[in-house]
Amino acid sequence: MKETMARFELLLATAPHRLVNIPESVAAGKPDPARWSKKEILGHLIDSAGNNQQRWVRAQLAPRLEFPSYEQEFWVARQGYATEPWPDLVNLWLLLNRHLLHVFKTMPPEAHAHELVIGANPPMTLSAQVAGYLQHMDHHLAQIYGT
Repeated sequence: MKETMARFELLLATAPHRLVNIPESVAAGKPDPARWSKKEILGHLIDSAGNNQQRWVRAQLAPRLEFPSYEQEFWVARQGYATEPWPDLVNLWLLLNRHLLHVFKTMPPEAHAHELVIGANPPMTLSAQVAGYLQHMDHHLAQIYGT
């Protein structure tokens, strides 16, 4: 878990600088009408942070909990991320993730083995879910950076 925490800290120390330097017009541009803009991708990551805050806190209550799936297209569209100012999205993403890191650091070690079931997905431990969250974030940040 120390490696996961260190990775999370490094991500939060480096990503905001890269994100904030993306011009608003570039962040708003859609590569294709059927694909998300950089704003919408970051909005999706904001949704992920909000959903995972609930999961990580609640999963500490019991050895196994079930959560609904996340309807990503609906959530991204209904929250209007495409029309929100880019600096506001970057700040919201950063602050939510700073809080998630705090939650992660303060959770009791015995909770790491608690299981979560999200939608129709197979059960996973809380520690595996946290690691998966960072992989998910890395994937989408790479999309935003264009790498």
